[in-house]
Amino acid sequence: MAAASLSRYAKGKNITITLIESPEINTVGVGEATIPNFVDFNRHLGIADADLIKATQATFKLGIEFEDWYQKGSRFFHPFAAYGAPLENVEFHQYINKLKAQGLTQDIEDYCFASVLAKKGAFAQPNEQSSNPVTHYAYAYHIDAVLYARFLTQFCKEQGVKHILATVSQVTLNAQSGMIESLKLSDEQTIHGDLFIDCSGFKGVLIEGALGIGLDENVNWLPCDSAVAVQTELQGEPTPYTRAIAKEAGWQWCIPLQHRMGNGYIYSSKFMSDEQAKQSLLNSVKGRTITKVKHFKFPKGRRKVIWHKNCFALGLAAGFLEPLESLGISLIQTALAKLLTFFPDKSFNQADIDEVNRLHNSELDRIIDFLLVHYKLTQRDDTAFWRYCQQMPIPQSLAHKLAVYKSQGHVVQYADESFKQASWLAMYYGFNLQPGRFDPRIKGLDNHLIEKNLAQLKDQLETGASQCLSHQAFINQHCKAQSDI
Repeated sequence: MAAASLSRYAKGKNITITLIESPEINTVGVGEATIPNFVDFNRHLGIADADLIKATQATFKLGIEFEDWYQKGSRFFHPFAAYGAPLENVEFHQYINKLKAQGLTQDIEDYCFASVLAKKGAFAQPNEQSSNPVTHYAYAYHIDAVLYARFLTQFCKEQGVKHILATVSQVTLNAQSGMIESLKLSDEQTIHGDLFIDCSGFKGVLIEGALGIGLDENVNWLPCDSAVAVQTELQGEPTPYTRAIAKEAGWQWCIPLQHRMGNGYIYSSKFMSDEQAKQSLLNSVKGRTITKVKHFKFPKGRRKVIWHKNCFALGLAAGFLEPLESLGISLIQTALAKLLTFFPDKSFNQADIDEVNRLHNSELDRIIDFLLVHYKLTQRDDTAFWRYCQQMPIPQSLAHKLAVYKSQGHVVQYADESFKQASWLAMYYGFNLQPGRFDPRIKGLDNHLIEKNLAQLKDQLETGASQCLSHQAFINQHCKAQSDI
């Protein structure tokens, strides 16, 4: 992704890009769900949607269905879309809150087209020309990450990127500046450069191994630190969404591709052993397993800075957040966007570097707030893990958000938020967080009028969704992969 993005930036400039890829080190290749900016990323590269989908055995993703999180047996959906539309400068959800406060319960998911489509197992591309804001929604993909890497490798070669299959064996620093000067490879080549992008995974061969930038363990709020993953045969038609199922000591993902299902269990090693997690996962998956179970341990904390001197860390080398909201690939994209915005000359201005690091850490702080909500608001008390989650400490920024929503149902948005109002509302409603009051500006509105307008909107969305193809039928008609991998 870095080489592909930089290759477009380099057009017309005197910049040479060399991609060093080790044939001896496998990629993690686990997380395969994305969020909508992934679609935009590939379109910006000039890659046709259908070509990407066919090459990566992709399916469509309207959001994430959360099962058993609030209580066992509960479910809610986090869509890539807003609920309704503001009316008289008052947010749509406040009308739902008003009715709910007076005993007239409404399901807010009925007023989001992406959620209605997901419930029907249907998919349609949004009509961007429509004047009705309710029909505007985004989507993402479930992809085979290994196939995507192969696809981008060929793309990069066509863009003039030099591709070397070798392992970095030695890093040479400049004695005066401390910057990276060159890399010695396993094939005895020496590669000199001005800017080095570290995509070496958890090891951080350049950022940590050579430059000594370690992890900040003081920001490790999230409770899970381990994962097991396995791939299985696909059973039935793929859903147009990811499933995240709360389990004894964490949660399980189910990610459908055209040719298989990706499964994994993210858990806390304080509350479950690796063997217990493995057996729990294997006992719950459907279909024959087609890979061995992989085990992963997450680093404790995140990289102190992702840009130091002439080294920029990307992906797992920059740190790790559990993939609860499919952010791994997104964080690669947003980091690349920051690098391109503040692309250095050979002086490597420290103010620019500091700003990129500030923006990145601020982005992570806001994401951590959002991920913590999934754990903090649970009412499950059936295991020690979930009882811990109810009691665990949270950042003051998140505590403030929750307090403001509990007061009058207003959603606080900070700078550098990856998740906008609708995402937070999905959590608040999914976990049944009740505000004490609703927006006073609509206090005098007639409930019958509100109910009438809501009924019309609900019927409109239901009718629209019923006219759409099933997810599988849409794929078959427009972008089915030519052969199974």
